[in-house]
Amino acid sequence: MGTENLFREVELPEQNSQDNGVLFPAILSPNSGNEYLTASEVVDFEDAIRAYKPWLESLLLKSGAILFRGFPVKSPSDFNMVIEAFGYPEFPYNGGIAPRTQVLGRVYTANESPLDLEIPFHHEMAYAPDFPTKLFFFCEEEPGAGGETPIVLSHIIYEKMKQRHPDFVDQLEKHGLTYVKIAGEDDDPSFHSGTSWKSLFKTEDKSIAEERAAKQAIKLKWIGTSAKLTRNPLPAIGFDKENGRKTWFNSILAAYREPESEKFGPSKTWAELGNGDLVDDDVLKDVLKILKEECVAIPWKKGDVLLINNLTVLHGRRPLVRPPRRILASLCK
Repeated sequence: MGTENLFREVELPEQNSQDNGVLFPAILSPNSGNEYLTASEVVDFEDAIRAYKPWLESLLLKSGAILFRGFPVKSPSDFNMVIEAFGYPEFPYNGGIAPRTQVLGRVYTANESPLDLEIPFHHEMAYAPDFPTKLFFFCEEEPGAGGETPIVLSHIIYEKMKQRHPDFVDQLEKHGLTYVKIAGEDDDPSFHSGTSWKSLFKTEDKSIAEERAAKQAIKLKWIGTSAKLTRNPLPAIGFDKENGRKTWFNSILAAYREPESEKFGPSKTWAELGNGDLVDDDVLKDVLKILKEECVAIPWKKGDVLLINNLTVLHGRRPLVRPPRRILASLCK
């Protein structure tokens, strides 16, 4: 039985076509003539995932992301079953800087910062030496307006930045980036990376926090009740081995606030070149411009499941214009 008997590839106007003609992202819907996928039970969708996992992984490798639309995924429990069907090991969110809450099983809330705030483009946990390779998102409540999760192919950003700012990219490749965060004593949900040092290190004891920071190669300096956390320099340019191309694998936009964000005061998270030099604001403005020009933002529909290759695709969040919106997430090794 061919894959076309189970999954149907569909097209939407928001998709981009890559140089090789592959659409980004790939979008799959149930084949309307096949009861196997149009049945009301999510278990049928699970069985289809298991049966055609090699084909789905090949599609993910080619496209970078797959949006599953129209399948019977209605609840966090259903979403958890879909994640389990793929069989990827769970990636523990240790050291993550975004506020999140476990919903059930392997399902967590997405970033809990106010929904009217934008979240910059990033590769998940690119600020840490260990990071997930795959991300799942699930739309439990469809946004009234806005609130999209824009995605963009990372190698395109690298190529355009190499053309426009070759010297800066050379510096990135030579020195990498150092990520710095001022972590308060309590979580700050008003900011997209507002996790407290207590949540980061899962302790209220400063001495234990110091030990755990050292194990993660993080330099910790106490500033009153807050902690300044400085990571050792990390590579800012990745390499996609499967496709043989470099990627813009970093979280450099944590260093940049657009003018409308200045009301929140000095940034509590930023990035420096690995040699200690600051990153030029004009360069950051340009990379943000490129990201917005090249990204794809498909409006969420209730029940959507989005699978992203975190090694090759950056993602962000657009401000919510009209509630509600509830997007859940899961990270995989």
